Amino acid sequence: MIVTRQHLQDIEEQILASYAVKSHASRGRKYPEEEASNRTPFQRDRDRVVHSKAFRRLEYKTQVFVFHEGDHYRTRLTHTMEVSGVSQTIARNLGVNQDLATTIALSHDLGHPPFGHSGEEALDALMKDYGGFDHNKQSLRVIELLEWRYLDFPGLNLTWETREGLVKHNTPFDTPDPDEFEPDQCASVEAQIANIADEITYNTHDIDDGVSAGILNLDELAELDIWDEAIREVADKAGHADATRQRYQIIRALINQQITDVIQTTHENLVQHGLQAVEDVRNLGCNVVDYSTGLVGKNNQLRAYLMDNFYRQYRVMRMSRKATRFIEDLFNEFRHDPRQLPPPVQRDMETMPLERAICDYIAGMTDRYALDEHKRLFDPYEKV
Repeated sequence: MIVTRQHLQDIEEQILASYAVKSHASRGRKYPEEEASNRTPFQRDRDRVVHSKAFRRLEYKTQVFVFHEGDHYRTRLTHTMEVSGVSQTIARNLGVNQDLATTIALSHDLGHPPFGHSGEEALDALMKDYGGFDHNKQSLRVIELLEWRYLDFPGLNLTWETREGLVKHNTPFDTPDPDEFEPDQCASVEAQIANIADEITYNTHDIDDGVSAGILNLDELAELDIWDEAIREVADKAGHADATRQRYQIIRALINQQITDVIQTTHENLVQHGLQAVEDVRNLGCNVVDYSTGLVGKNNQLRAYLMDNFYRQYRVMRMSRKATRFIEDLFNEFRHDPRQLPPPVQRDMETMPLERAICDYIAGMTDRYALDEHKRLFDPYEKV
């Protein structure tokens, strides 16, 4: 038996919840295409994202630590893959479309510039008089304009549902800008899952990286309610293990605790509001995918701790300030003399403002490429 797209779509009808986004009901692509015979539209979206240059560049883009700080810290790519895995688990357990949730998760950081949120803040400041910079908007720009892989259209020509999930990405560090994607309506359950999976992932794994770097203190972490509960959960099984393996088990328990809470709370919300269709979710007026009230408080405590003790720690702040200076140097030098820009960027300047072309160029850089480009521009002994 050969499983075709039609078979896959029939299976979706049979097993997915009534409020799940079905691929056969997709609103389609900006540029009409004949759909694949052996993949659903959202599976095709996923493959296009994974094969894009922007996705591969995530390997050398900062999560918290610049790539050369160590081989085992998270990068944007490993973070993205972790978000995808958490999204898939939550979507599966809630009976919604795993392919769509996974695709949104895989594409949610494609527009992130080098050097993490410091790079984003620097570019936004530099672009304040030219439309600003936001990595959600840039992710949409990447998939709609900046990736050139196909003969008949710019970008990746992803489905409306995937693109909507990107622009409505909404976490404490990200704000949605829905624009043409029905700003008065909520995102799909699948998009909301990708949002909360992003939050679960960076909260828990930033702890792991912070401890590995010697910045976060395990004794101080034990004072947090959410960490203390995870310690007690693994105490009997992992109490004899070395400190590193104990930490891994606590992180596992922490992630599982949050995923389980989100699944249960979201199920209760769906039942409470009587949501039966995709449009019911969109018209609800608030997110249906959420933590329980108790976990919201514990996560707020955790985020406050990370902000004070990790993201604002002096070593991290030094990296952030260096990143800002690198971005400012590159932007201002290219703006001062655009002739130094590579030919493809100079061609872009024919169809868009200079500042936006420079911004696109810098935003697409990896940490490594940005550092090398800075050397080529400012180090007199570096070959150009």
